[in-house]
Parts: sequence; C-alpha cells; structure tokens
Amino acid sequence: MIKNLEKDEIDYILKNNYIGHLAYIHQGKPFIVQITYFFDETNNAIICYSGEGHKIAAMRKNNDVSLQIAEINSINNWKSILVHGKFEQHFGSDAKSYLHLFSLGVKDIITEKEQWKPDFISDFSSKLYKEEIPIVFLIKIENITSKKRL
Repeated sequence: MIKNLEKDEIDYILKNNYIGHLAYIHQGKPFIVQITYFFDETNNAIICYSGEGHKIAAMRKNNDVSLQIAEINSINNWKSILVHGKFEQHFGSDAKSYLHLFSLGVKDIITEKEQWKPDFISDFSSKLYKEEIPIVFLIKIENITSKKRL
C-alpha cells in the first residue's frame, strides 16, 4: 500500500541523504539533474552549489524549484519526498559560510553511511574542477510532499 510519510520520516530522509534530483524550468520545459545537497535544519533550507551554467541561469530567471530524494530498497519498499521551494543565490562571506556548512554536513553523512571519511569537497563533488568561484544557493523550503510503499 502507498501512503504519505510522517513528519519524522521526512526529516530523517532529508537529514541522512546528500544526493537528490533538482527540477527547474528553462524556456517553459522541465529539466531534472542529479545534485549533491545538505539540509540546513536551522534555516529550513537545502544548501547546494554549482558552477555557472544552464541550471543556474534558468533558476535565476524562474526561482521555483523542486528537489526529489528517494530511498529505494525494492519495487515494493521505498520512500520518496519532493521538496518545493525557491532558489536563492548567496554571495561573499554568506556564501562561504553556507559552502563550509555544506561540506562539513555532507562529509558527516558520508562517514556515517558509507564508512569512509572524505578529506576534501572534491572527494564527493565534481563541481570544483575549474578555477571558477562556485555559485552557492539555497532552496528555501515552502512545502514537502511524500509517499512510501512498504
């Protein structure tokens, strides 16, 4: 049977994962890309970063976005949440603070779940391979929908 998740189940999924699928609109068409994220519980926001490109340009024009996160064990045993929110770019020391929180948070989740400790952000994220300054952004959470099948 398919049911909605309880609030504590939603929180658990947000806090204990770091890979999701970001949905955004570009020229009236939906796009979905895999992205590394960290849930900032204090600010009720998702922290992400990226290089300059298609996704960032599209989200600057239309800041309505979604992030889907799933835990799938089998076809009959899964949980999925869909975060609806607003893209919000950050700059300067604010961006640096969020990127630091992102890095520490994702490292902790990887250490706990995968039993290895990454040393650098490049160990788990490929966006810092260029000399460019990363674009740090939040998804300010507006609401969350969810489903599970057990």
